[in-house]
Amino acid sequence: MLLPGPPEVLRFADRLAARSHLFEARLDADQLIERACGDGDWSPHADQRAALRMLVGAVEAEASLSLFGRAALRWDIARFLANTRRLDEEEAACPTIGQTAVERPVFILGLPRSGTSFLHALMAQDPDTMAPRCWQTVYPYKPAARRRDRRIAQVGRQIALFTRIAPDLPSVHPITAETPQECSEITAHTFRSLRFDTTFRVPSYLAWLDAEGHDAAYAFHARFLRHLQRQTEPEPDARWVLKCPDHVFAFEAIRRTYPDARFVFVHRDPWHVLASVARLTEILRAPFTRRIDRLEIGRQVADRWVLGAQRIVAATESAGRDDLPVVHVTHGALVADPWATVCRVYEALGLTMRAPAAARIGAMIQARPDGGYGRNSYHPSTFGLVADRERERFAAYIERFLPGDETMGPPESRIRAA
Repeated sequence: MLLPGPPEVLRFADRLAARSHLFEARLDADQLIERACGDGDWSPHADQRAALRMLVGAVEAEASLSLFGRAALRWDIARFLANTRRLDEEEAACPTIGQTAVERPVFILGLPRSGTSFLHALMAQDPDTMAPRCWQTVYPYKPAARRRDRRIAQVGRQIALFTRIAPDLPSVHPITAETPQECSEITAHTFRSLRFDTTFRVPSYLAWLDAEGHDAAYAFHARFLRHLQRQTEPEPDARWVLKCPDHVFAFEAIRRTYPDARFVFVHRDPWHVLASVARLTEILRAPFTRRIDRLEIGRQVADRWVLGAQRIVAATESAGRDDLPVVHVTHGALVADPWATVCRVYEALGLTMRAPAAARIGAMIQARPDGGYGRNSYHPSTFGLVADRERERFAAYIERFLPGDETMGPPESRIRAA
């Protein structure tokens, strides 16, 4: 089932671009790097350069970029390279940045659309929590030439523009400039991030990334946090709380990078997860491509998160063998009683909830008891998803984490994003 992707205005721009042969001008990784380097003596690290070449090659061969997608990818690449250059310059001026410790971070992970964002947002209300905000992951430093810091407003305008292009996004993934952001936006700076697989159809890039592993990406992740930490001057008891479903594919890399990390796994009925992830993938990809195939997206999402569920089981077994600080929560418990769930996470991980944190978390629960998500009806069959087939494929995950608590829904069920 092939459907036109972007809204009508973007499709019109694509028709004009095709007539003008603009799609024949291919992206070139080395040219983009040369432009980012300018006249100075800076150049990206060798592994960053190699990953960018792989990404650009896959996008050109497989993603059917729209005119907007082509421009957006150029902008993203330039920004990632500029941010990396700025980190290098700051470290050259202040070598002690690299000595800053990132101690005992908390990682929230699990199946996507399981409530990880809601839990992250709740824990980020704690003044003792450091959570990377959307604006910080886009622009970790303000431009040196500017006296006023306009990054929050600038990112707010960028999000507003994108939601005009993708009007269904806020109901399935509400976001502002100050929303706690997923770590995939940090690892994207290395061009070794599953973020690109969500935004673009790049199966060869995904296969390459799975084979390469994630150690380089998480080494940069720790480096990025040190730069943010340096600018915030946290209290002694402050800790990072970090979130991304994609962490399940990099669990061992995270352990190698952060030996004292703590983990929160969030679990949900995979049947409700899959259609919601497929719909979000469709919404996110549509502006960037001239071709959307819902059935292909459904297959990709289901296959990927069957593997993700297997990785969650393996990570849990690994954590158990090594007696890691881990807590498991379910989407059902989180939505039914967010306060009790957060308190259980704090207790299990040995975190202290002070009075200001309790007040702010309680206020957020009162204002957004279900995380602020809208209602979205879409049938799983739209994406070719069949309950019996997925129930069988996720059987080990369900038996391990959701026995008698949440079960695979009936084939005719419609999905509510959460």
